Amino acid sequence: MHSRRLIHRIAIVGFGEAGGIFADDFAKQGMDVSVFDILLNSPRERPGMLGKAQACGVTAARSLKDCLHKAELVISAVTASSALDVAKEAGPILSHRQLFLDINSVSPETKGKAAGYVQRRRARFVEAAVMAAVAKQRLRVPMLLGGPHASEAAERLQEIGMNATPLTDQLGVASAVKMCRSVIIKGLEALMVESLFAARMYGAEDKVLESLAASYPEMGWDDNLPDYLISRVAEHGQRRAVEMREAAQALHQVGIKPTMASATAQRQEQLVCEMAKRRITFNSTLPFSWRSLSDAVARPRRGPGSAE
Repeated sequence: MHSRRLIHRIAIVGFGEAGGIFADDFAKQGMDVSVFDILLNSPRERPGMLGKAQACGVTAARSLKDCLHKAELVISAVTASSALDVAKEAGPILSHRQLFLDINSVSPETKGKAAGYVQRRRARFVEAAVMAAVAKQRLRVPMLLGGPHASEAAERLQEIGMNATPLTDQLGVASAVKMCRSVIIKGLEALMVESLFAARMYGAEDKVLESLAASYPEMGWDDNLPDYLISRVAEHGQRRAVEMREAAQALHQVGIKPTMASATAQRQEQLVCEMAKRRITFNSTLPFSWRSLSDAVARPRRGPGSAE
């Protein structure tokens, strides 16, 4: 039996959007939080990361090993492409007393491989599927947990303010839920970019949105939904493209040709590449307009701009 004492020490690997929000919320509860991010090894990025850690009231660790030391809960919140590397490096460092929560958006196969690395030293691996945007709900973002330790983990995470629900004691199911959901959610984002940017160039966008609002009146087509969906691509398209390739892998593993998932990855990535070519940057502190971004992308390449 493992001790069920309240979690006080937390290590967060990956100090990006999700990791930063969790670190900040845990620190505000008075917990001892240590963070590590590969950007801390970059002379260019380190000062900014240290400043962010100081603002959150958490410790920026010098290495992954230092970050994990004595932590009761380890949260892996890195990019999909780095999830396996973190599990592989963390595996030999972890002990049987530690809970390893993998919240990364990866396929069931990738989760299974990560679990293998973590469990070699009998650390308790739990897969988590994050089911909404972390920025909106922060620590209360809903998560589905999977694996042999899912029920235990859910109880302990709920005690520290997380909205975690055990789904199954089998690895891979929670991730499958997230991947299949992403085919719809991220696919809808990609469809919005393709449809509305084309409609804008024809001067037909108002009628297109009017028609969508008539067909699906409760979704918000005539409100802020188009701006929200397209802003997600503009801000996170590169990362989301990687996640959609994980979704494509998940579909392929069960014999489903990932036609839509692969196209979604391509469209998400294509927008951010077009923005980069035109030196258009996404500024989260400013109001976002998909129309302004569409116009900026359609214009011939010129000097720096911003997606506001």
